[in-house]
Amino acid sequence: MRTYNHMPTRHRVFLERALAAVPAIDGLVGLAAGGSFIAGEMDEFSDLDLVLAVEPGAWPEILDRQQAIAAELDPSFLAGFTGEHVGEPRLLVCLYGPPLLHVDLKFVSLDDAHERIEDPVILWEADGCLSAAFARAAPRYPAADPDWIEDRFWIWAHYVADKIERGEIFEALDGLGFWRAVVLAPLAFRRAGVEATGVRRIEDRLPAFATDLERTVAGVDAEACAAALEAAIELYTELRETAAARRDVEASPVEREVRAYVAGLPARLGLGGSRV
Repeated sequence: MRTYNHMPTRHRVFLERALAAVPAIDGLVGLAAGGSFIAGEMDEFSDLDLVLAVEPGAWPEILDRQQAIAAELDPSFLAGFTGEHVGEPRLLVCLYGPPLLHVDLKFVSLDDAHERIEDPVILWEADGCLSAAFARAAPRYPAADPDWIEDRFWIWAHYVADKIERGEIFEALDGLGFWRAVVLAPLAFRRAGVEATGVRRIEDRLPAFATDLERTVAGVDAEACAAALEAAIELYTELRETAAARRDVEASPVEREVRAYVAGLPARLGLGGSRV
């Protein structure tokens, strides 16, 4: 019998209740746990990432009952919403409590269960169905694509520069935050040969790079944003050279134009010089 003594008490209690409930819910044929559960690294601040495998014939009904099923797993269910914000409507983001606990429930048809980014730990399954589904293909985590990023980066850089110059500082801050999550951190994780999830746990996993990343975090003023933009471009250039062996490649016309535009930003703002 599996035990969960390595987990925080709140997480363990929830998981034990869910395991008792899932086999009795029509249409559910498996339960697995992913994320930090896989590595046994859960702490009191961890989410629970659960995969609920669904018999294909029950799929439409199960999707209609996501919130009701969440409440059946644990009566302390408070609220939940589907994951369209991350492009995943099969995901139900839930809050239980008290004590409060964040649980992500991903409902997956057995027909699609082989398409996954990791191998979650199977906690319960009917007749080995989830194991058989996972055996159809290996997990594949989407890595950062340097060419995809390069095709977009300089247009993004111009956009952020314009927002700074116009005085839309919070829009510029959002742009810099987007870069950290979608460009800089993924490329740094790629360089280190580590799977990336935005900037999550980058302080522990890549502490030296996290220190470099601090230079891209700006205060709420134009001068700080301009300096952070320059730092982000400098950091991206270093990462790009490693990711795509571009050190000796001539800059594209868009890169040259945007670099010049950003280099002139401090003067247009009445500030000092630029390193870009």
